[in-house]
Amino acid sequence: MKRLLSFILSLIIVFSLIGCSSKTSKTAENVDLSNWDAVLKASKGTTVTFYGWGGNELTNKWVDNYLAKAVKNNYDITLKRVPMNIDDILHKLLAEKQAGSKNGSIDIVWINGENFYNAKKANLLYGPFSESLPNFKEKVDTASPEVTYDFGFPVEGYEVPFGKAQFVMLYNSDKVSKTFNNTKELMDFVKSNQGKFTYPAPPDFTGSAFVRTIICNLVDPNKLSDIKADKAEVQKVIQPALDYLNELKPYLWNKGKSYPATIAQLDSMYSDGQLLASMTYNPYGTTSRIENGELPSGTKSLLLDKGTVGNTHFLAIAGNSQNKAGAMAVINQILSAEAQALKYDPKNWGDLPVISYDKLQTDEKKLFDNIKLGQDSIPQNIMLQQRIPELRAELVPIIEKLWLENVAKGD
Repeated sequence: MKRLLSFILSLIIVFSLIGCSSKTSKTAENVDLSNWDAVLKASKGTTVTFYGWGGNELTNKWVDNYLAKAVKNNYDITLKRVPMNIDDILHKLLAEKQAGSKNGSIDIVWINGENFYNAKKANLLYGPFSESLPNFKEKVDTASPEVTYDFGFPVEGYEVPFGKAQFVMLYNSDKVSKTFNNTKELMDFVKSNQGKFTYPAPPDFTGSAFVRTIICNLVDPNKLSDIKADKAEVQKVIQPALDYLNELKPYLWNKGKSYPATIAQLDSMYSDGQLLASMTYNPYGTTSRIENGELPSGTKSLLLDKGTVGNTHFLAIAGNSQNKAGAMAVINQILSAEAQALKYDPKNWGDLPVISYDKLQTDEKKLFDNIKLGQDSIPQNIMLQQRIPELRAELVPIIEKLWLENVAKGD
């Protein structure tokens, strides 16, 4: 997740320009968005723009090949996917808000954590709207902390869960005879295979998730749940993890003198045989990558016994969206059993579902039961049992800075 200093600074300016909240149930056409029949009627024949990350081919294909066709068939909505990085999306939202535009170009936004918090605080988002969506009320565990909070920030109905991700370790079973299931075994593995393991340098998202997973396996996560976002206080709590990473360091690739800058670099080194292990925050996305030769055929996944960090990704609606009704209809489709099951299938995406299996009808459950996960994958029920909710977003940059100062630059 990117933290945009320029965006945050811009918020200070925009507060003085915003005089009203997005809390309205009417569009410019005076549509009552709390009335689902009225929403469907208003959205018929319209176009909805979907702004979000476009860096994954499977994700893009799911939106273009399934979702766009589904909303066209079900609601007569034309879906336009606009690939854009979140920093550019936020600047666009802000610029249109500052210009006083009531007919913005953005409808749906794929957004998370601190970016969501800042956008919501600046009244750049429409809401609350989640309770107006039939599939949200009927199929989602609305009381789950992973639905009501986004990286520690209260959602309050201004965004709806889209899917789930969870950190897992990857290893080449053709070359590794003894794996690791906890931090002690990981240390033994790295020491026994010197130079064959490393991780991306934070703030790379996956590398940062690895560091947070190590922290949560060595430190009680509850100690970080309410801690003040103060560098000195955080360091006191996570010092055991920093010590562990420093002990690990001399046995890493290049003796820990440098780290891959991105997860793509790490995966390339792993695929080339330089490393015996890699990692990912998209656990079921590895199957297709193995099939297309991007990862070694012997790749398998594993979890640490105390769990790995996981988060929920969300969708929001722009406050000045021209088509809030259409946006709501599209998001409701995304929360259907069909959409979530297809997204769960590793052939299509491999994204963990956000709807509750227990709330589904028998025929809907079969959609998930019939999906075949790759031999590299860990069953979803085990994944969820060993899932650690993400730390508060405001702690992440502090942890990354502490890693840089105490591990990367340490002796």
